[in-house]
Amino acid sequence: MNYNRLFLLVAITLCFVTNSFAQRGSYRITNGFSITGGISKFNILTDNFETKESNGFAGGAMATVDIPLRWYNISFGMQLSENHVEVLGRPASVGTEEEFIDYKLFAVQVAMLMHVKVLPNHFTIDLGPMLQYNSKLEFDDKNQEGFYINNYTNLTAEDITNVSQFHFNGTIGVSAGVKNFKLKAQYIYGFTNMLKKLEKQDLDTSGGDARFKGNQSMLVLGATVSF
Repeated sequence: MNYNRLFLLVAITLCFVTNSFAQRGSYRITNGFSITGGISKFNILTDNFETKESNGFAGGAMATVDIPLRWYNISFGMQLSENHVEVLGRPASVGTEEEFIDYKLFAVQVAMLMHVKVLPNHFTIDLGPMLQYNSKLEFDDKNQEGFYINNYTNLTAEDITNVSQFHFNGTIGVSAGVKNFKLKAQYIYGFTNMLKKLEKQDLDTSGGDARFKGNQSMLVLGATVSF
């Protein structure tokens, strides 16, 4: 992943917005910095496969623009995560034995968020857009590489790993606590089709739907420390 370009994008955007507010001359702008960490619960919402949400972890950093006389603050930041999702499959092409295949997915997300001050310094509603770049699906257990995916006759676990890697997401959540420490819950929904790329790979989709559609669903529960 090209982290350097994403860091540069965040820095440029922060400088632009801060300068724009500062030029008005009406508000005292306070810049801040925070780090976040927590657990993630990730899933791919699709009718093609039977999936199950699984746990991972996420962490990142945010730069904030605090505008005391406004009903909102703005932040820009980056979040890194290792997520897991399980897809139901079977060890053999023909057979009744079933087992969930554990995949992992690494992602970097760049977000611009608005924080609605329900209780200033104590409780905010956080929402905004997010850009994401992620890896392909990787096996947590290499022994499952030869498994077959349920709902299809010959589609293998390896066949579905090359998912789309650039996505546009929306996120909404809440943060609650004191000024410099807050607990947070954040829900991220992927508006783009994570499985679209599979349609271009000439896969054997006999027994199932040849059109692939799946949207990511990600919940992050964690904490934020501000400086």
